[in-house]
Amino acid sequence: MKFKQLLLALPLACLMHLASDAMAQPSPESALVQARAGFTTKIIRQGEKFPALPAPPAGVFERVHYKSPAGALAAYVTPKPDGNGKYPAIIWIAGGDSSSLEEMWKPRPRENDQSAAAYRKPGLVLMLPSLRGGNDNPGRREGFYGEVDDVIAAADYLASLPYVDPQRIYLGGHSTGATLVMLVAESTKRFRGVFAFGPVAAAHYYGEDYNYYDIKDMQEAKRRAPILWMDSVRSPLFVLEGAVGGNVQDLQEMRQKNKNKAIRFMEVANKSHFSILAPANDMIAAKIVSAARSGGEVDISPADISELSQRR
Repeated sequence: MKFKQLLLALPLACLMHLASDAMAQPSPESALVQARAGFTTKIIRQGEKFPALPAPPAGVFERVHYKSPAGALAAYVTPKPDGNGKYPAIIWIAGGDSSSLEEMWKPRPRENDQSAAAYRKPGLVLMLPSLRGGNDNPGRREGFYGEVDDVIAAADYLASLPYVDPQRIYLGGHSTGATLVMLVAESTKRFRGVFAFGPVAAAHYYGEDYNYYDIKDMQEAKRRAPILWMDSVRSPLFVLEGAVGGNVQDLQEMRQKNKNKAIRFMEVANKSHFSILAPANDMIAAKIVSAARSGGEVDISPADISELSQRR
């Protein structure tokens, strides 16, 4: 979904000031983790209620449950690929209300394909987790906080599958899901690569949509602001956005403040917040499979970005 940033939201300069001590820690890898340690978020509102995760068609997804700190949460996982051996895998976090999932197997138009269907291909395992408080899951939505732990728990589940290569688990997400994905990348280095499509610099920019705490509370807000913790990222993180509208301003603001070589910010010409998804996910899925076969790494080059601008 496309969001309007709130002009009266917390000034980013205030968050930067509050986070300055944590950002100056000698071990930046754990800066966000340290900031979260001992802090208890206060949830003041509920999200929309959704039914249980729908049953998927046989052979497309399996409906499973994975154990998180909030309890047993539902997820979709593609079936085991044909053949023996261990395969690369990716977790995808949907946009909008990232906590709940609907019928993710339905075909979507190329200009707005938020289904992550590109990753349902031979030689690759896709996991779509629902999160705390979503669908009929236990727990309450926390809005970009406890959900970080749920995504990490989903990776633990994937790593336990006998046909998944635990060293080649990737993470991707779109819009609100991308904002959460950045916070996850700032909290752990367990992912081989991370792809964030159209995040915002700070989650309170969404206002009361998808935030369940007091968005005027700076202590809450700073722990949900990816721009403050970029030095903590240790996995390769690719932040992408269509240059036509979307959250380009956030991408540019984060790029301006970033000093971490593990993060690359990329704008794709001729693409929007939504039309970037189908061609970029096609490209990334192919790169993940190829890298697993060759023993190499996934990279997105300037030439790739140029090519994406022309792909449909």
